Amino acid sequence: MSKKRLVMIGNGMAGLRTIEEILERDSEQYEITIIGKEPYPNYNRIMLSNILQKKMSVKETIMNSYQWYKTHGIELVTNDPVISVNREKKEIITEKNKQFHYDICIFATGSSAFVLPIPGSQLNSVIGWRTIDDTERMIEIAQTNKHAIVIGGGLLGLECARGLMDQGMEVTVIHLAEWLMEMQLDKKAGELLKADLEAQGMHFKMEARTEKILGEHDVTGIELADGTTLKADLVVMAVGIRPYTQVAQSCGLEVNRGIVVNDFMRTSDESIYAVGECAEHRGQTYGLVAPLYEQGRVLADYLTHMPTEGYQGSTTFTSLKVSGCDLYSAGQIREDAEVKGIEIFDSVNKHYKKVFLKGDNIVGAVLYGDIEDGSRFFNMMKKKEEIQDYTMVSLLHKGSESSGLNIADMADDETVCGCNGVNKGTIVDAITQNGLTSIDEVTQLTKAGNSCGKCKGQIGQILEHTLGDDFVANKPAGICACTDLTRDQIVTQIRAKSLKTSKEVRHALDFKDKNGCPKCRPAINYYLNMIHPFQHTDEIESRFANERYHANIQNDGTFSVIPQMRGGVTDAEQLIRLGEVAKKYNVPLVKVTGSQRIGLYGIKKELLPKVWSDLGMRSASAYGKKTRSVKSCVGKAFCRFGTQFTTRLGIRLEEAFEYIDTPHKFKMGVSGCPRSCVESGVKDFGVISVENGFQIYIGGNGGTEVTIGQYLTTVETEDEVIKLCGAFMQYYRETGIYAERTAPWLERLGFENVSTILLDEKKQTTLYERIMKVKSAMDKEPWSALLNHKKARQIFEVEKV
Repeated sequence: MSKKRLVMIGNGMAGLRTIEEILERDSEQYEITIIGKEPYPNYNRIMLSNILQKKMSVKETIMNSYQWYKTHGIELVTNDPVISVNREKKEIITEKNKQFHYDICIFATGSSAFVLPIPGSQLNSVIGWRTIDDTERMIEIAQTNKHAIVIGGGLLGLECARGLMDQGMEVTVIHLAEWLMEMQLDKKAGELLKADLEAQGMHFKMEARTEKILGEHDVTGIELADGTTLKADLVVMAVGIRPYTQVAQSCGLEVNRGIVVNDFMRTSDESIYAVGECAEHRGQTYGLVAPLYEQGRVLADYLTHMPTEGYQGSTTFTSLKVSGCDLYSAGQIREDAEVKGIEIFDSVNKHYKKVFLKGDNIVGAVLYGDIEDGSRFFNMMKKKEEIQDYTMVSLLHKGSESSGLNIADMADDETVCGCNGVNKGTIVDAITQNGLTSIDEVTQLTKAGNSCGKCKGQIGQILEHTLGDDFVANKPAGICACTDLTRDQIVTQIRAKSLKTSKEVRHALDFKDKNGCPKCRPAINYYLNMIHPFQHTDEIESRFANERYHANIQNDGTFSVIPQMRGGVTDAEQLIRLGEVAKKYNVPLVKVTGSQRIGLYGIKKELLPKVWSDLGMRSASAYGKKTRSVKSCVGKAFCRFGTQFTTRLGIRLEEAFEYIDTPHKFKMGVSGCPRSCVESGVKDFGVISVENGFQIYIGGNGGTEVTIGQYLTTVETEDEVIKLCGAFMQYYRETGIYAERTAPWLERLGFENVSTILLDEKKQTTLYERIMKVKSAMDKEPWSALLNHKKARQIFEVEKV
């Protein structure tokens, strides 16, 4: 029996879920073609805000790879939208004039962003945010522009606004209503949300209407109905979506707001179905993923002749993916003659909960700050569970009394992942039957957590409850005994919740010891410095003693003081001053160090401020996890074997990156010829001069375990060396684990991966620009009075000739 031809118009989340469900039920019934208008395979549109907020890459949002389509024998057409459907011939025609015959056609065309029909809405930098291309266009504009306006204070608009702030823009949200997200939140929750977002730096114009957008080719500003004008380089419309129905309407299908379907998702044509945002069921269209996936399951059952009661409509919920703001909304959230609300507000922690009741049943809930009960309320609503056995209001639980979700008491049929309709029992069965030990494995097999990701914490709890001690053995090691969170998890949460201090991190991420320990305190301080170089005030109390005192503690409790000597270059004035201080304080040892500097050893701690004051020099940073000195030979200026001016380059490198924090000490060496007197091959960043330029080696480490640096590339100029060094250092800063040297870091990430990123001109430039921004924040460095080394300047000038 030959297969029926099934052609789906649209390559989005709802449509692909329908196809996945069909394949699970019967993979042999249909020959499938999928036609998409975007140049990508199916991706998670919900996660576009995470791309904008720098939490994910485009690649990480792909849900079905090109290989997936091939594996399942699906013909995929991308970047070629359908323009017409001939229902008599059962034929579909695309923009590129491709023709496809169908036995069954599914419209999964989704929605398009609604753009206000106001003057200026056609300008280049006005965007209706909906796609990857829209997101990348916004990021591109943000690189060179400062001011953004987001029209619409709903879920999409606020996620967009937060993302544009993360891109470095100053953002104002224009909202027509009295409070934010008025369709999902009551006034109290909306006001709490606004206050938290304002604290993050977001600006608002409430009860405001945009009259027109100003500019000729690109946006220059907007004008509000009251005459107020605001400066803008980018305007994003987030005022709603409209089901994409043009093709359906032009071929004669019944269309109202969306494509009209019955309970089995069939349109007015018995061979054509519709699913997702483009479908209208019982007068209702849906823009959230959970009901769309429910529709997909019903349609898959119907098309594979499985028993189904049809689609009965959905109870929806909303959660927000904005840094530092946790909210949950479900069901009916307005009081009336029949619906009454019970609310509790904890003003200390800004936790707000309101449950809406109709008789003895929960019909809605709004949670802000503490959303742990969201899933429980949602399940009670879906199951129409009566509330007689529940306490209406609870206050001041003891620490040992749980007020939130108890996984052990949770019924197997209770929904864990609302987006994908996955309950606890399905997850437990998947764990026990397939030996799953991680959240990612559960997600891959059950799809729980594959959409908005808010339920991953509960999935982890179910894993822990199901596996017991085995789960502990399989958990990733935390950074210290205070927490089970890894470096990546902590960094992600700092960004996601916009945490600004170590104390906030330890409390918000629920560290076991809220005071921290000597292992996590300096690590978190580093991560905060790395993520927020301008906003975070360096917490000196979290640094090791060496870094607090700008001196290295020795085996007898005294300290070594090592002033800065860029490139190992000094002069008579500095030498005299060093001698005078050594004499004045009876310094036991004055020694040339292994890093081409002069150290004063054996100084008591109480004398350190006086010694530094008398020296009047900057510290050489010979103690911290940051850029150390750059060793160099005299090179071409004096040595007969030298091929380049290495001392000059060494000084330039040190000036460019001095005092910048790194996960571990970062050493550099610049050798004037392949003899490599400076031992550049065992430096984190090593440079060996050759006739045609500079060979670059990375990941070399000395110490108890010596690692030879790996050859990266050869560049021609000093400027290229500095740019490449900055990009390498910044990539190490952003991805390294605190106290991890470059050799194990390079092994962990893979040399090929790192080299591909560093040698990509665009990525290299971006990384270099980011570290230069960090350098500009180093004015906070207490040793800001820079000593002018006459000899260093003289050599620099000689080598320029």
